[in-house]
Amino acid sequence: MSHANAAAAHADAHRTSTGLSHNKLLMWTFLASDCMFFGSLIMTYMVYRGRSLNGPYPDDVFNIPFTSVSAAVLLLSSLTMVLALSALQRGKIKVFRVWILATALLGLLFLGGQYYEFTEFSHLGLGLGTNVFGSSFFVLTGIHGTHVGLGIIWLLTLFAFSFRGLVRQDNAEKVEIAGLYWHFVDIVWIVIFTFVYLLPY
Repeated sequence: MSHANAAAAHADAHRTSTGLSHNKLLMWTFLASDCMFFGSLIMTYMVYRGRSLNGPYPDDVFNIPFTSVSAAVLLLSSLTMVLALSALQRGKIKVFRVWILATALLGLLFLGGQYYEFTEFSHLGLGLGTNVFGSSFFVLTGIHGTHVGLGIIWLLTLFAFSFRGLVRQDNAEKVEIAGLYWHFVDIVWIVIFTFVYLLPY
């Protein structure tokens, strides 16, 4: 049996009845549960956003142009993630390293923007315990930021592992699974940005 056929047989042996590997199925299951988690947080925010008895209110603190740029940065990272996976699947490990590192750096840039935004809100008098708007807003966006931070650590780990030969063309599924997580985080931000920042107060 050739090496290619042996690899294919090994992959088939580790697939579930759905046709997905165990690791990929586990990631989809996690994302489904996380989707419900974020759905509950967004619904909580929508319920309480207009019920604060004291300010500041969303219109007093939001800077839509700035947050739009941050959103664009995170969405751009989805493209670089796709390019990283494509490069690895074609065996171009150096190109993979460039794009996976670019993805992590874009994620860091997004988190930097979120930190700046939180700092500005604090200067304007909005904190976690200021009112129900502040509480629901910081919990929702803070948990999303935590997801982005964990994703960045994951991407940088894959980048480092590629130098040790642990990330290769024949095990590109590792990067594909990380990509699923990263794209999910990006999609969640689109939903958050729409409901939290763009819908009229």
